[in-house]
Amino acid sequence: MHKITRLIITGSCAALLSANALAESVGMPNTMPKSYTAECASCHIPYAPGLLPSKSWLGIMHSLDKHYGTDASIDAQSVTEISAWLDKYSSGSRKFSEVSPDYRISSSAWFARKHREVRKDVWLRTAIKSRANCSACHKQAAQGDFDEDNVRIPK
Repeated sequence: MHKITRLIITGSCAALLSANALAESVGMPNTMPKSYTAECASCHIPYAPGLLPSKSWLGIMHSLDKHYGTDASIDAQSVTEISAWLDKYSSGSRKFSEVSPDYRISSSAWFARKHREVRKDVWLRTAIKSRANCSACHKQAAQGDFDEDNVRIPK
């Protein structure tokens, strides 16, 4: 009986630790269309599809002519390819399922909760510039790793 109890406790602890480790990593899918790298990641980090629900990604992809103050229009084939990939790997998690009105990751409720301790002046630092610059503090953001243990806020 004692061995079984110890085994159950050990297994439960391992499961909790694994779940906690996964909580801050949305991961980047192993497959990324070349068009995503060429068209999207040429201007900003390749945001992990799991950071937004499908509806948000599709909203972004269908308004590229007004992409956050710039015309980021791309050819129809690339739109189709990237949209399908984003849809396939988009968030199904409740944590990321809320659609922000402007489709911004940084406007979502979970982003606000996770960054509630960051003062407004920190976002304006030269090395950070804006809330959209994930990789300024999350050095592995391009790989979908947002673990708090790896955060380094520039001075």
